[in-house]
Order: sequence, then structure tokens, then C-alpha cells
Amino acid sequence: MLNTGDIVLLSLPNEEKTKTGLVIGISDTSDSLNIAYLTTQIDKYNSNKFTEPISSSDLETGFLKKDSIILVDRIMTAPPGLCEKIASLKKDKLNKILRIFSHYAAYSYFKSTFRERRPGDYIPPSGKVLDERELFNMIDASLDMWLTAGRFHEDFENKFAEFLGVKHTLAVNSGSSANLLALSALTSDRLGNKRLGKGDEVITVAAAFPTTIAPIVQNGLVPVFVDVEPGTYNIDPAQIENAVSEKTKAIFIAHTLGNPFNLDKVLEIREKYGLFLIEDNCDALGSKYGLASDADSPDRRYTGTYGDISTFSFYPAHQITMGEGGAVATDDSRLNRIMLSMRDWGRDCWCPTGKDNTCAQRFSQQHGGLPAGYDHKYVYSHLGYNLKITDWQAAIGLIQLQKLPLFLEKRKENFRLLYEGLKPFEEYLILPRTTGNSDPAWFGFPVTVKENTGFNRITLIKFLEDHKIGTRQLFTGNILRQPVFLNNEIKMRIGDSKVLLSNRLTEDDYKIIPNTDIIMNSTFWIGIWPGLTRETMEYIIQTIREFIVSQG
Repeated sequence: MLNTGDIVLLSLPNEEKTKTGLVIGISDTSDSLNIAYLTTQIDKYNSNKFTEPISSSDLETGFLKKDSIILVDRIMTAPPGLCEKIASLKKDKLNKILRIFSHYAAYSYFKSTFRERRPGDYIPPSGKVLDERELFNMIDASLDMWLTAGRFHEDFENKFAEFLGVKHTLAVNSGSSANLLALSALTSDRLGNKRLGKGDEVITVAAAFPTTIAPIVQNGLVPVFVDVEPGTYNIDPAQIENAVSEKTKAIFIAHTLGNPFNLDKVLEIREKYGLFLIEDNCDALGSKYGLASDADSPDRRYTGTYGDISTFSFYPAHQITMGEGGAVATDDSRLNRIMLSMRDWGRDCWCPTGKDNTCAQRFSQQHGGLPAGYDHKYVYSHLGYNLKITDWQAAIGLIQLQKLPLFLEKRKENFRLLYEGLKPFEEYLILPRTTGNSDPAWFGFPVTVKENTGFNRITLIKFLEDHKIGTRQLFTGNILRQPVFLNNEIKMRIGDSKVLLSNRLTEDDYKIIPNTDIIMNSTFWIGIWPGLTRETMEYIIQTIREFIVSQG
């Protein structure tokens, strides 16, 4: 009886020569065998990605006269009666070949099913760029049958830390979870007198994504809102110090749409007042900034490497994706240990999933009021969550990380094309302004409609949407005017104000951050993601030109 993994000589009717092949499958409905062609012409087929060389050392039984190569994309079907077994493969080699066969099937599906964007298609403001390589990795993760965080997860965390140049990264299930984890870590008793407690203040901005602000409130802390700059859309560095009080313990702000905030000023204030800094880098993976103090060094560092903790998102709209996913990064081993605990249910144990007794003291420690020797895997030092990712997500992320340099290059090219194409219309539009001494990996292209232009944002974006050009608001615009703040009693401050209640704000309160309201009323952004071509950028420019001309 023949089995998958057997090497056979195949005698076909009407053919004088026998053929050699590998049984890679047996039909469930008949006795026919699926056989991959085997040849000794290694040099001829070595460049084919759906091949695998084999030699006698790969055999469990039998022998081969010469080293050979399996062509997984050349399949024959034959009944067992025409086949003579001459050898069988070792299990690990067979496993590798069957995975290649799975890749080939997926490749055929991908090429026949997915298509490139075509002229006339809707132009989404964000999107993902995937090919068969992500699919291959997902298949391998599936075939491992591990399901939860495993070998791909560990590899991704290591490679992501290497890319950033930091000591520690932890993968989590979203950028929002990364923000929650980063802020929650600062409340840990492991930080002693530096820990954030109920009523302590965190400086941030109201022109933000909601889950930058939500963890502040969810942890019983008081957000302090500072206004932003038109053009950069980042926190106004000149107003930060004015917002600091004796209760201020941290700064938690984003590099808006990938444009780095003024790290020189923010770090200066952090050092002066002994604050924590969390960089929300969810929109800014690949952006760089050079400190004035490093003027003698020609290299800028990646944003997300300056704060105590930084956060990242791998949602499909971002610089890389794993579907849903995110990460935190830090050079502080104590903060990393705290975040690891909080990510993994709050447990004190740091063993990876599926491993035990990494500390070699699993049953020999005393914790809290527990009995001596209580299993360390079930000791909990924090009120935590389960924020881990699956190995499928990490498998996608690994391939995306390889592509990141090309993605960044394309984003910058698309940004440059839009900026140059729209510069003639600065009489009507505020174009994005890159922060000094930075190199942004722009997430999107923000535009603010100036006052007294004869048209407003809504008119313009409706025109763009009617012409199949997708647009997005700058996130919450002004979160203080969102229902969640108006319908709940949230303690907060604005600038140097006293503590205010979100559901009792007045127009005079909103006037403390006037640029935030301008963004809410007049700003939007359009896409520059790497799936968009030069022709697409030129179409966007032409459409905006057409609109402005039509307004007289």
C-alpha cells in the first residue's frame, strides 16, 4: 500500500520511460494518487519557488541514485497499480514539501481571485498592500495548529524591536489596547512613588483619536487638554508648560498622522518636571526625528524610541498591518515586565505561552498571602487583561515588516506629489507642515480649508466623494464636543484652567483651544497609502483643482 511521502516509479501507458515522483496526496473518493514530479535537473528548476531539493539523507527508507528536486507545481494523477515504491521521505522533509504544496494552491487562488485597483475604482483614504507572501505565512501558522501566540509571535517581537532599535517590544491585539496597556502600566505599584494614582493629571490634546484619551479616564486620571498647531496638527509646544500643575505626572500624545511632534520641547518639559512620556506612535511607524542636542549626529531616530513607552497600531490603515494588532515598546525593563504582566491576565509569571518554570522557582516562592510554593503561573500581581495576538497575525506582520521600507518610500513619494500639486492653492487651503528636523512617514495628507474662501470643508469633501475620492476627518476633531464627553461627567482641565466637568463646559472653555475647533470644523485628510499610484495622485490633484476653479 502506498502512502503520502512515498517516492515512486510511475509507468505510464504509451510511454517507454518511467517517471519518478513523490506521492503528496491520495484521493478520498478513489484510489488515485496525486504525484509531484521529481527530476535530477536541479539547476534548471532551482529558481522555481515551488520546488524542494532532496537527497538520500532526506529518506526514511530506500535510496536515490542522484540528488533530485521536487516540482510541487507539476502534479500527475495515477492509479496505484502503475506505481512502484522505491523510497519514502523522512517526516520533517515531507512536512516541508506539503507546506510548499499548500503555498502553491494558495498562490494559484490568489492570482486568479485578487486584482489590482483599476482606473475609475473608488480611491479609499487608507488600505493594505498584501500578496501571496502574507498568505503563505498565514498558512504555515495554520498548519502549526498552535493557534495562540507562538513561534511567529516571538519572531515578530524580536524583529520589531530590532527594527526600532529598542530593548523590548510586546505585541498586542490593537493599537487601542497598546494605549490602554501603556497608560495602565504607569499606575503599577511596582513604580513606587512614581506610580500614577487617582486624580493625577496627564497632558494630552483634544484633537486626537479617542483611544489615546480613553485610557486616561478609564484609569481614574485627569486629562489636561492643550491646543494644537495648524499645519503640523500636533500639540503646541509653547503651551505645554503652562498646563503643568503639581498633579501632572505624564504626557500622552500622538505624532499626528505620522508627523512627529516637537520632541525637543516635550522632552525638555518631561525632564524639568520628572514626567512620564508615552508616544502614541500608532500613525507614525517609520517616522524619524533628530534632537537639537544630537546636531553633530547625522542620523535621526525613529519616533517611538524617545518616550518611556511608545505604542503602535497594525490595523489595515497603518504603515504595516496584521489585520488587528498593535505593540508597545520600551527600553525600561521594569516597565516591560509590568506591561507583560498586564497584557497576560495580570499574572506575575513571565513564561511564554506553552512553557513552564522559566524562572526555575515555580513552586518555591512566597507571594502575598498565598501559601508558600503556590504555583507561580497562577500568581497575579496586577489587574490585567488578555491582549495577546494570535500566531496568524504575527505571521502577517513578519512579511509586512520586510516590506516596510518600500511602503515608507511610497508614502513619502505620494505625499510629495500631493504637496507639490496642491501648493498653487494655498490661498484656499492650509497644507501640512512638516515638523522641523523630522522625516515623517505620513499616514495621510491633511488639508484645512481656510476661512473666507467661498466654500467650506463639507462642500469640498462631498465633491471629492462624488468623484470617488475617499476622505476622513481628523479623528474626533475636538473630543470635548463629542457625545461621550457631553453625556458623561468627566473631570478634566483645559490649559491652565481649574478642574472642569466635561458635561458642564461653556463656549468660553472651548475658546481656550481655538485651533482644535478649527480642525473640527475645517480639516480633513486624504490617502497616500502605498497602494495608490502616481496616476491616482494626479487625479486627486486635478479633481481638487477642478473644484476650486468651479467656485470662482
